[in-house]
Amino acid sequence: MKTHHIKFRAVNRDIFEAIRDGRKKIETRACDEKFRDIKRGDAVMLMCEDDTFTKTVRSAEVFTTIEALLEKYSPQDINPACASAEDIREMYYSFPNYKEKIKEHGLIALELE
Repeated sequence: MKTHHIKFRAVNRDIFEAIRDGRKKIETRACDEKFRDIKRGDAVMLMCEDDTFTKTVRSAEVFTTIEALLEKYSPQDINPACASAEDIREMYYSFPNYKEKIKEHGLIALELE
């Protein structure tokens, strides 16, 4: 088992807290070199400012597009505050360089226990 680190910006503390309390069970990231080796059974240490906690990866799957991701998961699975595919797309594209990262690397979806 390997431990991976996932950082959240302070502005995204609501997402960090939703994972901690179990409202959000799917964490997604652009699947660049930092995240592509995450596997089932690995641990992820989630960090937001000085706050941390650890979850276990139940499954990890790579999707080539946002649309492919949304064929398996609902917008609310990915972010409880998102109601539609358009909300999800707007969320991803609001992150620095994410439109390009998704196009180049796809997205990894981590089901967390």
